[in-house]
Amino acid sequence: MGKKHYSVGLWDIKTMFKCSVVMFLIGGLVTLSFYYRNNNQEAINSKDKVTLSTMTTSKITNDDENTNRITITKTNKRVFDHQRRLKLAPLSLTDTCDLFSGRWVHDNNSHYPLYKEDECPYLLGDLACLTYGRKDSKYQQWRWQPHGCDFPRFDGKAIVERLKGKRLLFIGDSVNRNQWDSMMCMLHSSIPGKKKVSLGGTLNNTLYTFRAIVSPKFPFAPSALLHLLPQKSFFSFKLCDQLVIDTTQDYNISIDYYWAPMLVESNGDDPSNHRLDHRIIRIKAIEKHARHWVDADILVFNTYLWWKLPIIKLLKSPGSLLGGPNQVYDEIDNLRAYKKVLETWSKWVHIHIDPAKTKMFFMGLTATHSRAKDWGGKKHGSCYNETEPVMEDGFWESGTNQQMLQILESLLSKLKAKGVNVQLINITQLTQYRKDAHPSVHRKLWSPLTDAQKKNPESVSDCTHWCLPGVPDIWNELLLAYIFPINPPTNK
Repeated sequence: MGKKHYSVGLWDIKTMFKCSVVMFLIGGLVTLSFYYRNNNQEAINSKDKVTLSTMTTSKITNDDENTNRITITKTNKRVFDHQRRLKLAPLSLTDTCDLFSGRWVHDNNSHYPLYKEDECPYLLGDLACLTYGRKDSKYQQWRWQPHGCDFPRFDGKAIVERLKGKRLLFIGDSVNRNQWDSMMCMLHSSIPGKKKVSLGGTLNNTLYTFRAIVSPKFPFAPSALLHLLPQKSFFSFKLCDQLVIDTTQDYNISIDYYWAPMLVESNGDDPSNHRLDHRIIRIKAIEKHARHWVDADILVFNTYLWWKLPIIKLLKSPGSLLGGPNQVYDEIDNLRAYKKVLETWSKWVHIHIDPAKTKMFFMGLTATHSRAKDWGGKKHGSCYNETEPVMEDGFWESGTNQQMLQILESLLSKLKAKGVNVQLINITQLTQYRKDAHPSVHRKLWSPLTDAQKKNPESVSDCTHWCLPGVPDIWNELLLAYIFPINPPTNK
């Protein structure tokens, strides 16, 4: 009987060596992945704990706005223990410095503009001032300098990383949409890969969405680790040969805007057909809009421009807000109506939003530079042809209603006393100085100017909205300083 020979070929040795190396790498990857997961879980568990309770009953048992307990018919309703959320935390820059008190400094050497107008594909014609004939660009080069401190300048890549998995939602009138446009342009160049923007809007064109998607590639992805991969993954795998994964990973960043110029239902709810000479609202009807806000991680509200008419109509009868023969309504002054609507909004926030999960902000009033005589200009002038800010400290243009700002501040203070912190981003004073930063006639016109309008461009100038790049970029820098606060530098 012949002798059996046992031999290992050179190819087999190489294969075994290759497999050994790969399996060693796989083991290391497994260890790192579980370490990363455990760290994430510890971080999640270390966050502020939230005490919630659930109740079920056959009727609403308490509707007092001063209580934190409410029960809903046949529904398990989370009851937020707001007061326990207000815990002491290390002071941040936003706690130690008034970022809203300062001055404008011309800065054309370092930081501004944050992006170029022609490199942002999302800019609407209403805001692209250079595209529509504006010759000067100095309005893009001013930075806001708080008195006595600095706030962190915009770092797009860092902000993108911190926004992963979050929905940031702007809610309000066209000035908030102006700010939404700014945020999209600021983040655009910092997000690699594809970006989706639904500029046509959904929900009858009241909701607009910006979403980021990227497609990275990884050198290997063993089948034992597939449960650790992102959900949207497409992979090919062959053991001890070639380990490749091509992952289409959704950043899951949504920057959205919801059109609700008066927060409650109004005759201005159509975002494209609202050029009306009167205002009609349902004073307590907010749920139609608000049900689309509850899943956001960050809410940014505003409402102001639509309250500038002296009389607001409160609809009492059913039927359309757009008019009809059987409408029954009360007429009250705009300040009373503004306060009542903010009270409706604050009750909704108090009941439906958990501050442990959702950060909330309210943008301050913004200046409308329609009266040049406020800054010593000609009698019937406006922001038309203005190229420099007002440099007088404390300047206040006549179109900004300080009483409305006081009403807003008072209501936010009452909410905070109940344990719900909605941070005011008080941009009111800093916008007062910027008479130079509006589109005026340098914008897309929806109908040609008449000969009379061409002779009197001041009469058709847009002195309400803001050119981009420009002032709204500063609002977003301030907003981001509050969304992602940092500790102030210490003096050693």
